[in-house]
Amino acid sequence: MRIAMWSGPRNLSTAMMYAFGARSDCAVVDEPFYASYLAQTGLQHPMREEILESQSQDPNAVSQQLLGPIPGARPHFYQKHMSQHMIESVPRDWMREVTNVFLIRHPARVIASFAAKYDRVGLEDIGFTQQADLIAMLRGWGHRPVVIDSYDIRQNPAEKLEHLCEAINLPFSPEMLSWPRGGHKDDGAWAAHWYGAVWNSTGFAGPEGDLPSVPEALQPVLDDALSLYEEMRAIKI
Repeated sequence: MRIAMWSGPRNLSTAMMYAFGARSDCAVVDEPFYASYLAQTGLQHPMREEILESQSQDPNAVSQQLLGPIPGARPHFYQKHMSQHMIESVPRDWMREVTNVFLIRHPARVIASFAAKYDRVGLEDIGFTQQADLIAMLRGWGHRPVVIDSYDIRQNPAEKLEHLCEAINLPFSPEMLSWPRGGHKDDGAWAAHWYGAVWNSTGFAGPEGDLPSVPEALQPVLDDALSLYEEMRAIKI
């Protein structure tokens, strides 16, 4: 099974990759379209040059790799994707051949966390529009994409991961609930900038507290993202 997990930044996505990477039957890949996204947009993200050198910048080659032999000849392949990387020039037909899951998080939490690491926060940077567009595309193809909320996972990781595995017809494994401290061998080149908290973890963090405050300047971004989040939350598992 090939699982494409679509999220935005600061969305429990790395912890989810670690959870699947802890399974002995599962290979993982970390944001394979990141280099092509940076190359084609010219965006000046942290560690830009290291990222461009670490991955193929050809989105067609990347999509072929995602459908090619699974690393380590394992039966399952977890693909961690950022939905904002799917700009117009990136192919989508390959998505017909994988199981697509959408990981969502309240935009107030995303914006507060992202703004602490990156000084530009626009709606196009945090993935909600792109997630909604991909869901609509998949539905147009007759697919039924799965949506899961990171808040629910942190409330009860074992229960929610079991629900997720059931929804995608993958046997649940308790291996998913913990991982070694210090990162994963398949972390992307950008991990040193973004993954500090999860590197120091050995499992999912506990339940989230109250929503953080969002700066007034970012309130329009929050308002736009919130309407998209609520639409997706309405169909979550």
